[in-house]
Amino acid sequence: MTTITIMPSGKTIEAAEGISILAALLENDPEFPHKCNGNAKCGSCHIFVQEGRKGVSRVTREENEKLDTIVGVGSKSRLACQATVLGTEDIRIEILGFASGF
Repeated sequence: MTTITIMPSGKTIEAAEGISILAALLENDPEFPHKCNGNAKCGSCHIFVQEGRKGVSRVTREENEKLDTIVGVGSKSRLACQATVLGTEDIRIEILGFASGF
C-alpha cells in the first residue's frame, strides 16, 4: 500500500497499486469534486503531485491535452483521474481549491 498525504490538510490515506489517485480520494471522501467520471475531459480533479512523482504513472497524451487547457498548470500538475498509483513510493499531493473533506 502507498500512503498519499493530502495537502494542505495533511490528511493521509492508503492507496493500492493500480488505483487512480481520484479513486483513492473518492474512497475516503465520496464528495470529492469531479465531473467527467475519470475520463480526462473536465479537469476538475487537477492536483499537484508535490512528492513521489516516480510513484505515479506517466502523463498520457489525453491527460496532457486536457492539462494544456487549464489555467494554473505547472510541472507538478496531474489529473487525479489519470494518475495511477504505482506502489513504488509514498505520494504527497496538493488539492487545489476547496475540495470537501480534505
